[in-house]
Amino acid sequence: MTPDERLIRDEILTISEVDVTKCMHCGKCSASCPAYDVMDIKPHQFPSYMAHGEIRELMNSTTIWECLGCSTCIERCPRNVKPGKLIDGVRQAVIRQRGGSHLYPEQIPAMVDPQMPQQLLVSVLRRERK
Repeated sequence: MTPDERLIRDEILTISEVDVTKCMHCGKCSASCPAYDVMDIKPHQFPSYMAHGEIRELMNSTTIWECLGCSTCIERCPRNVKPGKLIDGVRQAVIRQRGGSHLYPEQIPAMVDPQMPQQLLVSVLRRERK
């Protein structure tokens, strides 16, 4: 793994807050995933790819765009690995490499729809602050 890939891996792990070493590859996350059929790398494979430093493969995966973010994989995981958060962390790393950046609270008033649930705003800020 190159130094750049190590930095990206560390960024993904910081964003996702996932311990990939806890995964026992049981496949429950993938078995419950509604988008399983369209994914090139399945949710249960993400921790393994990350642990083996296969960062470029994850970043080039179509899975990061196909994931519905439904959190079913997170709920079904017996080891609390949170593969959905790992997928989202990879997606965020790709977006940031393409020029996207963090979302700051002062940017929100211009973006707020009066019908938007406050919980959504809090969730986005928590994810984007890392």
